[in-house]
Amino acid sequence: MTDFHTVELHTDPRGFATLWLNRADKNNAFNAQMIRELIIALDDVQADTRLRFMVIRGRGKHFSAGADLAWMQQSANLDYNTNLDDARELAELMYNLAKLKIPTLAVVQGAAYGGALGLISCCDMAIGTDDAQFCLSEVRIGLAPAVISPFVVQAIGERAARRYALTAERFSGVRAREIGLLAECYPAAEFEQQIDQWIDNLLLNSPQAMRASKDLLREVGNGALTPALRRYCENAIARIRVSPEGQEGLRAFLEKRAPAWQSEQADAAQSHKKEPRP
Repeated sequence: MTDFHTVELHTDPRGFATLWLNRADKNNAFNAQMIRELIIALDDVQADTRLRFMVIRGRGKHFSAGADLAWMQQSANLDYNTNLDDARELAELMYNLAKLKIPTLAVVQGAAYGGALGLISCCDMAIGTDDAQFCLSEVRIGLAPAVISPFVVQAIGERAARRYALTAERFSGVRAREIGLLAECYPAAEFEQQIDQWIDNLLLNSPQAMRASKDLLREVGNGALTPALRRYCENAIARIRVSPEGQEGLRAFLEKRAPAWQSEQADAAQSHKKEPRP
């Protein structure tokens, strides 16, 4: 396994990965090393065909405070081309996360500022605490949320993105749910229990069907109807019906039994109970 210093990557025997931002003493703020290590960790996740989905979390009180101030200070002293290289590295992280083949779930507590909203927006789903605090804070320090902006607009819509990018207002987990950044938000006291329920629910699903559905929805995009999209969707359902997991799922449904991937998950869950959690 890759040796990381700013992130942690844990693989659960039940078949999912948890990617932890691990600079709690810096409120999990990004620097060049963390961005590079996140890119490498995502490559490791992409290459592991055993994984069903990935959860991304932050150690400590906060999900991420955005960009590390010391790193930003160094960037201010760099020329245009070096800053462009930094921007391309951050863009690689965001695009790789958005294109990951397996489903992704962001779990947010405390602060999520600046680039952290990019990570959250790149994930397929996100949940958080009611009292989490979100902010597109870049304009307060004379910058713009440039690299993350396409993903934020996709997550919350153009109108809300304009408001929060231009005002740098902070907003709560409740508001984040209202505008679509979070799927759900919960009281802090029950958050870990709710996270476990989300994980358990995802583990019920066919791994290959989740991958196929993610590919399908990426192709569908905003749902504009075209002859090419119609053909793609027709082929997608035909392929999944004749796939091994598609066949197993249909047989299990008709025979009123659990499909094989749920039985495998149940066996792994028993062994998981005997192991200490990270």
